[in-house]
Amino acid sequence: MNKIVSAKEAISSIRDGHTVASVGVIGWVVPDMVLNALGERFESTAAPRDLTFYFPCGTGDAVGIRGMDHVAKEGLMKRIVSGSYINPVNPATGERPALMRLIQENRVEAYSWPIGASMHWLREVARKSPGYITRIGLDTYADPKNGGGKFTERCKDDLVQRIALNGEDVLFYPTWPLDVAIIRASSADEFGNLSFEDEPLVSAGLALALAAKASNGKVIAQVRRVLKRGERLATEARLPGVFVDQIVVDQTMMMSTDTPYDASYLHSRNVGTSRMPTIPFGPDKVIARRAALEVRKHELSIFGFGAAADVPLVMQESGAFDPVHAPNDYWFTTEHGSYGGVVMNGWQFSANMHPDALIDGLSQFDVIDGGLCEFAALAFAEYDAAGTVNVSKFGKSNPGAGGFIDIAHNAKRLVFTGTFTTGGLEVNFENGEMRIVKEGKISKFVSTAQSITYSVADGVRRGQTAKIITERAVFDALPEGLVLSEIAPGVDLKKDILDLMAFQPHAIADPLPLMDAALFVPETKECVTQTSGGARQEIEDSPLL
Repeated sequence: MNKIVSAKEAISSIRDGHTVASVGVIGWVVPDMVLNALGERFESTAAPRDLTFYFPCGTGDAVGIRGMDHVAKEGLMKRIVSGSYINPVNPATGERPALMRLIQENRVEAYSWPIGASMHWLREVARKSPGYITRIGLDTYADPKNGGGKFTERCKDDLVQRIALNGEDVLFYPTWPLDVAIIRASSADEFGNLSFEDEPLVSAGLALALAAKASNGKVIAQVRRVLKRGERLATEARLPGVFVDQIVVDQTMMMSTDTPYDASYLHSRNVGTSRMPTIPFGPDKVIARRAALEVRKHELSIFGFGAAADVPLVMQESGAFDPVHAPNDYWFTTEHGSYGGVVMNGWQFSANMHPDALIDGLSQFDVIDGGLCEFAALAFAEYDAAGTVNVSKFGKSNPGAGGFIDIAHNAKRLVFTGTFTTGGLEVNFENGEMRIVKEGKISKFVSTAQSITYSVADGVRRGQTAKIITERAVFDALPEGLVLSEIAPGVDLKKDILDLMAFQPHAIADPLPLMDAALFVPETKECVTQTSGGARQEIEDSPLL
């Protein structure tokens, strides 16, 4: 039996009403050729119709690697369930992704689940259990009492239930079958045994395949090359060929966005194939420098997408990762299973450069939900008077939570990073001081957040510690409210902080310490006027930066 087929042949058996699931993490491990073929089939034949798409994580960047944007077509897509959504502005066209337009115009049923749930749910499908049960996400936007993760008015079905179990409220995600799983690997032999030697992430690939096969469904694997059976060790094959129905070969598939291939994402040693990026001096770098002071040696630390991902890069630039004297002092990871090395930002987020080890996505959320990542740095879009932080839905952005809820719920120490305001913020730095040249249009400190991603106040009551770090102020979160604990030199307390908050801090430290002046000194020692976000606004264009 020859399993090697074209992408067009692979998707030809998908029928009206099927549920199609795919792996992918931004640009990483995206089976883009197969997803593109499905979108092209619909364009040319108007079939298949009314599909449900299941993406455990945001798949593709909607720019260079389009991913789920290939299938974001009204009529083809009836429903989408995803752990995160991508919302960049295309730098060439200025347009938002097609999927985001469908969501904003209420032309598709769109559900957003925390990635911990979207990953672990697959295990329950694979073992044919009634569903996934978790405490994580209670009282957040994923909780039915706050919308149940529904992102459009078209969503009528309750895919998440709040139930009582042994006298305790929990969230229950009922299972349903997957008809097709589209996954990606590096190599396959003729029988379909898959290996991932060129992929710095495995994500949900293995789990998707097992869930589909348990559902009597089909598994399509996109690979870069085909090997002869027996050409490699059995220990190198991560998914047995008995679980793979068809193989699509794409010899030119990208490793990730803007990265055809880079061995630095596969080797712990410096293989000299790329240079570490640097963060331009400005508000983002100031925030990252201050947040870096909270990072401890020999503590497993996890970093989220957005401003928080700058922290390891400024530490790298400062020489914190001395490969001779301190090769293993800092233990870094992300929600996607890359361990060691340096967490990257922007489109390269998710896979670490120079990692020590990799685990799959479901195992990584076992680590996260088990509380093994004791320190977490996460971005924030809004923080409100009730101690709620929001990154999931604000303005025209609907990114969902990603791994945020699981990470925030289970870490012992939390740091939330981001600029104080967004939308045109410009600041001036001189002699270790900061001045606001042009204030951002939107303050992130609001009376009521637009979406409940996580209750910091509840977490602190459970024993967590939390800080909110901006370019001009640092706050400590207490159950009673925020305490303003540091202020940037050169900033006016009333005009630049208190007047811009929709609520007032519970307390202000007296005396109020200044943030270290060294945080505000550019490398060139000259007066610099900078805006927040810069070129990265092309990626997110959101208050997360």
